[in-house]
Amino acid sequence: MDSDGTQDARGTHASPVPRPAGPPEVPAVPPRPPRAPATPPLPDGSAFLSWLRAPRPDAAPGVWRFGHRPRPAEEPEEIPTRQLLSGALIAFLVGWLVWSLLQNGYLGNWWWVPFDLIVPDAWRGGDSDLGETGTFIVYQGYELLVALGIMIGAARLGRWGEVWRRFVTPRFRRPEAQEARTAPEDDPAQWNELRAAGAADAAERLATEARSGLMRDVDHARILRAWQGVRTGRHSLATFSGAVLKDGAAACLHPSGERDLPARLARHDLVTGQVRLGTTVDDARNPYAYRGTGLALGPDLLGTSLVAVGPAGSGKTGTVVRPLAESLCLHALAGRAAVVVVGAAGAGLGPADAYDVVVRIGNQESEYDLDLYGGTTDPDEAAAVLAEALVGDLADPHPGSDSRRSTTVLAQLLGPFRAVHGRFPSVPELRQLLDGAPGPFAALRQGLQEAGQESLLRELDARERQMGQPGDVGGVLGDRVALLDRPAFAGFFDTSGQSRPFTLKALDHPVRVRIDLPQRGHADASKMLARLVLAQFTASVAVREDRSLFACLLLDDATGVVTPEAVRGIQRLRSGNAGVVLTLRTLDDVARPLRGPLLGATGCRMALSGLTPWDGQDFAEVWGKEWTEARDVTDRQIIAETPAGKAVHMLRRVITGKAPTARAVTVRQVERERWSASELAHAVPAGHAVLSLTDVKGEHAPPLLVDLRG
Repeated sequence: MDSDGTQDARGTHASPVPRPAGPPEVPAVPPRPPRAPATPPLPDGSAFLSWLRAPRPDAAPGVWRFGHRPRPAEEPEEIPTRQLLSGALIAFLVGWLVWSLLQNGYLGNWWWVPFDLIVPDAWRGGDSDLGETGTFIVYQGYELLVALGIMIGAARLGRWGEVWRRFVTPRFRRPEAQEARTAPEDDPAQWNELRAAGAADAAERLATEARSGLMRDVDHARILRAWQGVRTGRHSLATFSGAVLKDGAAACLHPSGERDLPARLARHDLVTGQVRLGTTVDDARNPYAYRGTGLALGPDLLGTSLVAVGPAGSGKTGTVVRPLAESLCLHALAGRAAVVVVGAAGAGLGPADAYDVVVRIGNQESEYDLDLYGGTTDPDEAAAVLAEALVGDLADPHPGSDSRRSTTVLAQLLGPFRAVHGRFPSVPELRQLLDGAPGPFAALRQGLQEAGQESLLRELDARERQMGQPGDVGGVLGDRVALLDRPAFAGFFDTSGQSRPFTLKALDHPVRVRIDLPQRGHADASKMLARLVLAQFTASVAVREDRSLFACLLLDDATGVVTPEAVRGIQRLRSGNAGVVLTLRTLDDVARPLRGPLLGATGCRMALSGLTPWDGQDFAEVWGKEWTEARDVTDRQIIAETPAGKAVHMLRRVITGKAPTARAVTVRQVERERWSASELAHAVPAGHAVLSLTDVKGEHAPPLLVDLRG
């Protein structure tokens, strides 16, 4: 299936992976043998069924929906505990006093009038038809009704219901994720949608596997994804049913053969697609509906992209990037997503076994290489992406022109070279051409003349005329390419077909990719390679055939990566069902003219603890202001006019030590910043962050103070 977990996720070469006619099929690369699950399933499947049947009500963006209990949008006016308990006790004593006075006749016998009017005369007295016992029950029953009425009045007066809800009910509340009772027709474990479509045998097989503990959350998500392919007409019902009847919960496997990750560090819910990052703090600055709820992200939010800013040690990698990478890898195993994770070697982005492709640039033991040209055969497209990687960070790489000139220079060399050699140049060959070495130019000219490529000869002539001219960008490009022409990268970026180059053209498959950048001694090369991956990602997702597959790029350190073209590319990702996650130590790593556009292009913005006031000012501006209620309290001294009043005031001052005052409270509406720069810099505790969210439908969540450790 296309993007349903049954195609070749390891098709990483520049040539496209052949698409199968339908599931299931054998992947082009033999899958690894599936490993045993980290936690063996329960024999009766009760844990899985409890998870599957747990309530997941609709909620605001970012709320962890698993077992969520919705709260009102506005905070109810809550009576202070001391006042509530004292009022309840006083109401009880008043009710007891009234009942005692009635019982002892201090208030007269008027309360027996209804009894005399309603009860027949034959029921009164010891010689009545009811007998002594019946008469006693009648009288006691009436007194009980009166006492009950007094108790109800005292309960209303003393707010006993509020006391019960606040102090008694929480002690008997069931755990959050406890299994909810569901009707058979609404039970997701019965796969009723399959039954209604005529696949009753497949539904019964899946229900049996779920009850017996043979199904996992990834299996459930993967089979639902495959079923969506049947509903949209990409695959036939017979093929799907046959795969389920044959393999049960293991049907439509990911080509890697894996049904889970080696280990999980975060809490995931694949029904909603969310991963929990923390808990929204019960703070007055957070909206009441969010306070105390779990904070979670999913593809619906990552589809608007996320930028997280915080100093080293603030938790960007461990509490943000790693959980998101883990979640997207689970989505890939379920056939829902393709993920590329980029970071320094040893950054803690997950074990190699959690990925299908691991590219270790600069490590000669790396199994995969990185395609410098993004898998394209179009010289102009390759030149545009490569120019962005080489000089995209330079605001003005050459006087009197713009970045399009760099693309033109590269295209003038890549086109002729490909026409002569049938491939693009390697890094040393490209460096020689940019430096104007006479030998390579003469060989290219001869090859073009023999092939009769007159138009490409004119391109090459134009490049030769420009070399050495003032303002020629070839020297700048050559210097940047020289950063990759180092002994550490000698075995990489090969274009002769001797290595296994990974290309981001493979993102129309549910592939899991990790790219390790060189860590020491090659900082400029690492930034350039990160720009290359981002440029190839934004270019590749825009031309995908199957956009139902969510694609996401996680860039652990985006220093030197944000360029004008990168910002424009990020703005286009939402329409292609894709997103990026960028982390920065400070916004100073982004050019000043690009900070506002970057924060505006990303729908989710996170400011971690330890932010500088200058960075906080940029976040405060993008989050804007809101109307809030301000209270001004004024204490005014009371001046007595009479001798008696003066004596009372003097006595009060002797007792309290303070002059008698009258308090005046003024309430007004004022417009204030949601989070000021000073608050972001000094009021965010360690391990916390302030996060605003926007989903792909346009729904917003205001800046929330989140505990990333909860």
